[in-house]
Amino acid sequence: MPNDADRTAAHGPTQDRLLHAMLGKFTLGISPAALALAFDDWLKHLALAPGKQTELIDKALRKLHRLTLYAAHAARGPCPACIDPLPQDTRFQHPDWQRWPFNLYYQAFLFYQQWWYNATTDVRGVSRHHEQVVTFVMRQMLDMIAPSNFVATNPEVLAETLRSSGANLLQGVGNWWHDAERLGAGRRPEGIEAYTAGRDVAVTPGKVVFRNRLIELIQYAPAAKTVHAEPLLIVPSWIMKYYILDLSPENSLVRYLVGKGHTVFMISWKNPDENDRGLGMHDYLHMGVMDAIDAVLAITRTRGLHGAGYCLGGTLLTIAAAAMAREGDARLKSLTLFASELDFTAPGELSLFIDESEVAWLEDIMWDQGYLDGRQMAGAFTLLNSKDLVWSRMVHDYLMGKRRPLSDLMAWNADATRLPSRMHSEYLRRLYLGNDLAEGRYRVDGKAVALSDIRLPIFAVATQRDHVAPWRSVYKTHLLTDTEVTFLLASGGHNAGIVSEPGHARRSYQVALHKSSDRYLDPEAWAAATPVQAGSWWPEWQRWLATRSGRRVAPPATGAPARGYAPLAEAPGSYVLEI
Repeated sequence: MPNDADRTAAHGPTQDRLLHAMLGKFTLGISPAALALAFDDWLKHLALAPGKQTELIDKALRKLHRLTLYAAHAARGPCPACIDPLPQDTRFQHPDWQRWPFNLYYQAFLFYQQWWYNATTDVRGVSRHHEQVVTFVMRQMLDMIAPSNFVATNPEVLAETLRSSGANLLQGVGNWWHDAERLGAGRRPEGIEAYTAGRDVAVTPGKVVFRNRLIELIQYAPAAKTVHAEPLLIVPSWIMKYYILDLSPENSLVRYLVGKGHTVFMISWKNPDENDRGLGMHDYLHMGVMDAIDAVLAITRTRGLHGAGYCLGGTLLTIAAAAMAREGDARLKSLTLFASELDFTAPGELSLFIDESEVAWLEDIMWDQGYLDGRQMAGAFTLLNSKDLVWSRMVHDYLMGKRRPLSDLMAWNADATRLPSRMHSEYLRRLYLGNDLAEGRYRVDGKAVALSDIRLPIFAVATQRDHVAPWRSVYKTHLLTDTEVTFLLASGGHNAGIVSEPGHARRSYQVALHKSSDRYLDPEAWAAATPVQAGSWWPEWQRWLATRSGRRVAPPATGAPARGYAPLAEAPGSYVLEI
């Protein structure tokens, strides 16, 4: 019989995991140990760096001297600023920030922010990852105390308070209470009801023609008398619901493609629950991409199709393409990747939340509940852009007392999905931590796949301000594949840069073809040499796709009952409606 020591050893790990799962509900899924390790590394190396300490003291004294001189000049009248905000920092753009004493407030804050950046970077011996974590956390803390966040130090808020006799603050309290009440009750943001899938968004006509445990496959109705012979299968990421590519009619990529004569199929992923904890990357590949390919070709009775994948859906589609190439399967004719990484050594600021400590913490959270809740995952993405998603919203909604109407893209972003524990752990460990796909260790059906086996033409889209898949990381597609790559860099971010319909204001892109025989051009040289074109990138890609999709033919029937693919329901189906 086991003794007390044996029982303690057996239950110790379980107790640890239960504790981590409980704490994880209050830390937005972020590991306290990971933060402690980063700050410990930084503090110890800084303590042993008297030269760096002296440099920081000198910088502090010089900044104080400059600020004192600026204060003396600014008190007498307008004068040039002595430090400018970063280009992406729009908090101090209003002309009232140039008036005394508000100009002094924000100049002092920018100096303070710059000093802390100097303090947390270039400390010899600190690992790059820990340096990035410490710098990021300090930036978050500083953003909390920015003068724009307080009534007394924000001239715009003060002016509105005086104008409305404080009504803005009363309205702001009401807005805060309403939001807190909805958050406490687990309800989604106010206004999301105006964007219901199948009624307001995801309304392009179509039918669900296949369903299994993991996906529903939607075939969209043709909008022209003839269509291109070869169909298109779109694989969205399961971290998001598919209808970002079929939002409102005016900005739906699906509707745009159907209108141009493409037969479009879309995967709609199931929103998993605790019963799906055992689903892994193998299941997402086979029950997702491969089953969908079989269905599309059976329905359209064609020998080939084109694939487009968004974010992680593009990564999975590329894994499928590499596995098919390994087996000599030529059914896939081209590959389009929207903001999809294949090499995960430089995933931008998202890497701040991915190391061994963080992944172990997430695994314990998922072990308890069987999945990672979308709201837990959203915490990390919110922190990546906290100035816009947290603090500017706080000022607008709670200090100015206004409400910014919810857009279709914002409503989609709040329609979070869950991730099965096994799949999420495998993808974090095999792709992010191990980088197995780029380095030839990723195994499909027991055998490794190589991206260099892919000989399909590739159209890779990246976006300039992408926190999830930085464009320089996406650009590595040139290095990892041995085929023709058309690379397009669009304005915007990970989501808004992809939802970039014709007519959208202030949109631009750069695009260039790289043949397999061409010499490599680094990202900066590519950006400098490639001209900027105004407008949406959608027509550019559609033309590329059309030239490879065959002649125009009569549209295929919807579904194929005789082959086991009878229409099951109207689009958008049932999986997308699961909360």
